[in-house]
Amino acid sequence: MTEERNHENVTHGMQPEDTPELRSLYKGFEEHNLLPLWTQLGDLMPMAPKPKAVPHVWRWADLLPLAERSGELVPVGRGGERRAIGLANPGLGGNAYASPTLWAAIQYLCPGENAPEHRHSQNAFRFVVEGEGVWTVVNGDPVRMSRGDILLTPGWCFHGHHNIADEPMAWIDGLDIPFSQQMDVGFFEFGSDRVTDDATPNFSRGERLWCHPGVRPLSQLQNTVSSPMGAYRWEFTDRALTEQLLLEDEGQPATVEQGHAAIRYVNPTTGGDVMPTIRCEFHRLRPGTQTAVRNEVGSTVFQVFEGRGSVVMDGVTHKLDKGDLFVVPSWVPWSLQAETGFDLFRFSDAPIMERLGFMREKVEGRE
Repeated sequence: MTEERNHENVTHGMQPEDTPELRSLYKGFEEHNLLPLWTQLGDLMPMAPKPKAVPHVWRWADLLPLAERSGELVPVGRGGERRAIGLANPGLGGNAYASPTLWAAIQYLCPGENAPEHRHSQNAFRFVVEGEGVWTVVNGDPVRMSRGDILLTPGWCFHGHHNIADEPMAWIDGLDIPFSQQMDVGFFEFGSDRVTDDATPNFSRGERLWCHPGVRPLSQLQNTVSSPMGAYRWEFTDRALTEQLLLEDEGQPATVEQGHAAIRYVNPTTGGDVMPTIRCEFHRLRPGTQTAVRNEVGSTVFQVFEGRGSVVMDGVTHKLDKGDLFVVPSWVPWSLQAETGFDLFRFSDAPIMERLGFMREKVEGRE
């Protein structure tokens, strides 16, 4: 409390006396595009993060009909490139940012449509909450998209999508667009006018090479910044979560906390995150489970994959159903509550925060 009072005194109560000379000094600062720290300290160096982004929930029941209507009205092709609808945090001034570092969108592709090939500096992934029939082709490698799968498009990889099914398909995209835009690091390049490879294999070349537990091809000993695996399949995620909970039943310390299993998707060449700016996880809660309250530096987005429950953010409870997405801004306290069995996909900017040394976490009940 003393520290907070001292900080408040510096930023509010200990300002110099208002005089004509001081006003003249401030006018000089303004004319030369200068701002004195002593009037800004509370905003520039707060006692704890004060995010402009706000906790928010986007309802799948609202998103999907709008995406479907977009499919009727908006073509896919050169110029617009993708029928993707970004989630705009109400606290971020109308930008299509879920948070200051993360972009999330629902993308929709109609039967027989092709989204043309391009590449960009920004890292991207796709997560499929329901449906199949779309292939994404990443640097010439066709990757099947199915329910529960995570598909990677690391930065500067050419990629396009094609839908061979008789039904449309929607999924979510996650990218580091806000971070790259604010850092001025983005590049974009159109790909071939040949929209995509028409091949539709059950498993991509990357999966055939890398998706074998505990082994690594000797032909690929160089570590890669992003994971060389194009897809992380639901069957393996589901099995890993199921086994954690079974081991918990047997008295083994296998879960994050009682009734809460979780996994992190990793780059098999390093054991680190799948991409340098984005962390991807999957969480499963038993019915009735409530997680500890957490505060974390950085921001995170969840999508409900299956089940019903709620999230408590900054003391406000939000009911959640399948497909709903929500964002937790930096240092906002949050916890999950499961009504039924509750499966959630999560992605965050944790790799950025950790590499830059900004990561900090507070968990209720822990020292």
